[in-house]
Amino acid sequence: MKIKKIQNADLKGKNVLVRVSFNVPYEGNVIKEPYKIETVKKTIDYIIAQGGKVTMMSNLGRPEEYQKEHPGLEWMSMFSFNNIIGEIQKILELKIKIIPSCDSNVINKYRLQHSDQCDAFLLENIKFYKEEGENDENFASRLAENFDVFVNESFSDCHRGFVSTVGVAKKLPSFAGFQLQKEVENLSRVKDHPEHPAVAIIGGAKIETKLPLINSFVKNYDFVLVGGKIANEAIDAKMNFDSKVILPMDFANEGRLDIGEKTIEKFCEIISHAETIVWNGPMGLFEKKPYDNGTRKILEAISESGAFSVIGGGESVQAVNESNLEHELSFISTGGGAMLEFLSGEPMPGLEVLIEK
Repeated sequence: MKIKKIQNADLKGKNVLVRVSFNVPYEGNVIKEPYKIETVKKTIDYIIAQGGKVTMMSNLGRPEEYQKEHPGLEWMSMFSFNNIIGEIQKILELKIKIIPSCDSNVINKYRLQHSDQCDAFLLENIKFYKEEGENDENFASRLAENFDVFVNESFSDCHRGFVSTVGVAKKLPSFAGFQLQKEVENLSRVKDHPEHPAVAIIGGAKIETKLPLINSFVKNYDFVLVGGKIANEAIDAKMNFDSKVILPMDFANEGRLDIGEKTIEKFCEIISHAETIVWNGPMGLFEKKPYDNGTRKILEAISESGAFSVIGGGESVQAVNESNLEHELSFISTGGGAMLEFLSGEPMPGLEVLIEK
């Protein structure tokens, strides 16, 4: 997949709209997982250094679902970027002004009044607009008319055909940011050209969402190690898999909240011989001790294997951050569902619109 790169964009004096993923968990005003925000810094700094004027846009949470169950205006403050803008500014080391609306008049007003007092702008939560999820063409046109260039730096949303990933990209000269380029490069490598022995480790919940990935890996990987709730679901449903797929042989407790010691030993032995490793999803209820043991032991084995390793999914990345092993891994993806769909060969609308013709 050959996509258009930001390095080839003319950015000087241009108003640049950057799709980022600031959809991160937070408590109060404190961001719990800053990785997605950290990964966009290189692209934002580059645009500014090239003389471009940055306006970022992102979703935050699911305000439309909350609003249905809780009528009123509370949802607007609950899902506003005002809650975490202080932390975002610290992470990106920039002074950022929130633009409270996607209306052209408001965007232009804020540019005129605040451009000299900030380094970049951030549009308020794009999920406040139902037109976003509908990929409404009129909304995309009205938004795009305020900008000269579009840059996508949100791989985690590229499996969605929304206004912020596809609609505006069709209206403007559009390019992939540096992190998005890394995502495509590294995930394409493990998907299409893995070095053998190649091992996939799949955990987490919802077997129906992971089955396409498991079946995809069976085609060109040597082992597919399955843990977490999906292993329980597969066992309970008496699912039959290819001989490459290895389910747990024991568990940490009767509730099967983590893989057992024999399974850990077997999985770690396979991992130790691997040349390529892809991991998505924890091996158990890792957020609750002692059921984090399987996940942490598997993570340690990956870090010590010397294999080319790619890890993705919110809980997997959280485990990496808590273990301080990020520098021992080859690549950490910002995508959860997007990573699953990319590796399964599913359509990726946000990438397809960036392909060089």
